[in-house]
Amino acid sequence: MKPILTLLTLTALLTGARAAETKPAQPGGKLPGNVAISLVKVADDLVDPVSVAAPNDGSGRVFVIERPGVIQIIKGGKKLKKPFLDLKDKTISSFLELGMFSMAFHPDFKSNGKVYVAYADLWFNGATMIAEYKVSKANPDRLDPESVKIIMQIDFPYCNHHGGQIAFGPDGYLYVGVGDGGWEGDVINAGQDLHTLLGKMLRIDVNKSSGDRAYDIPKDNPFITPLQQMTLFGVSEEAFSKVHPKAKPEIWAYGLRNPWTFSFDSKTGDMFIADIGQNHWEEINMQPASSKGGENYGWKFMCGSHPFPMILKKNADGTETSADPANFPKVGVAPIAEYSHVDQGICVINLGVYRGKEYPELDGVYFAADWGSGKVWGMKQEAGKWQMQEMLDLADGMRPTGSGIGPDGSIYLTHATANYGGPVDPYTSERGAVWKIVPTSKVAKGASTAPLAAK
Repeated sequence: MKPILTLLTLTALLTGARAAETKPAQPGGKLPGNVAISLVKVADDLVDPVSVAAPNDGSGRVFVIERPGVIQIIKGGKKLKKPFLDLKDKTISSFLELGMFSMAFHPDFKSNGKVYVAYADLWFNGATMIAEYKVSKANPDRLDPESVKIIMQIDFPYCNHHGGQIAFGPDGYLYVGVGDGGWEGDVINAGQDLHTLLGKMLRIDVNKSSGDRAYDIPKDNPFITPLQQMTLFGVSEEAFSKVHPKAKPEIWAYGLRNPWTFSFDSKTGDMFIADIGQNHWEEINMQPASSKGGENYGWKFMCGSHPFPMILKKNADGTETSADPANFPKVGVAPIAEYSHVDQGICVINLGVYRGKEYPELDGVYFAADWGSGKVWGMKQEAGKWQMQEMLDLADGMRPTGSGIGPDGSIYLTHATANYGGPVDPYTSERGAVWKIVPTSKVAKGASTAPLAAK
């Protein structure tokens, strides 16, 4: 008689066990070139800034998303008096994981003036709204509030783990990072459930609409099962594994906990997803540009390369330590990097890959940070293996909250004090700022740089 498979083992077989994987990079590696970086201040006096965007329209403007529901414009190093958009009356931001999340300029923004905004809607119980706006014909520094068109509404059972990042991929489609819906431990099993949008990376076409949707589904999304006659026999197991008649067709990838931030490498098209972890591990996933979608990133069976929940073993002296993850089944695609909550941080923030011409020494380096510890890392592959080096250890109070990449390749980081506890008015908190990653050797004289932790 064959042994009965455990649920975890069976799930690993069904969702794609990690075959011949390389171990994810962890802090302690070394990047080639021994480059040092600093954060140079771009603008301050911002209320809980959480994201940055910049259009490729030659205007030199930098747009900063303030969590309470406002988009500010930085022009010539100064914040304009009037915002690009003010949605405070429609945005709920009393809890840190709610508010306005991000914005994305349409690839043809220069000609069509379209902008997409993701925010937690006050009147729909914190549902994520993705709204399309057009630039005012009378003022290029304002969005026309009357032009609004709701593209998508995503409802959540709880107030946390909403994700919120939106970005256009190199294929022209809009990608949407959606968290598992909240509480903790994915109590509704959203990560592995293809019948819900929660715990997923979505991919939609905003240039078309279909039926009752204000968008269309790209024809090559991985979980589209066309209507068909049922054939019970003579069909291969592989063919059956691709039949998902009730799967949400918007899904591009799944098994994510809270993809608060992600970005694309503007040169290669690779996507980097910073997936915020549970109690022990943070992870960074990389989806190559060659991907056809459908990746399972493991949550909630995995957190980083480790089983979830963490499996403990009792030692002879009565203490407990985590069991060796190599002894347990692995589910999904392994992350390229991970780090521990013990001494590295608690909330991973994607910054992006530098592809600008101004600092060739940074070319191809992927940057990430942590909201809790203030650490900033650089990552790059050497001989097929990722190296993860600590680049900065920011002073206490410097909490990286988000990022953005300018058309010239510049990488921006937002920071805010960002009080996590209870309902709080963001306007009573200490103001935040936007910073730019610059090689330390090229910081301009007199520039204001971010303070570092005492050694």
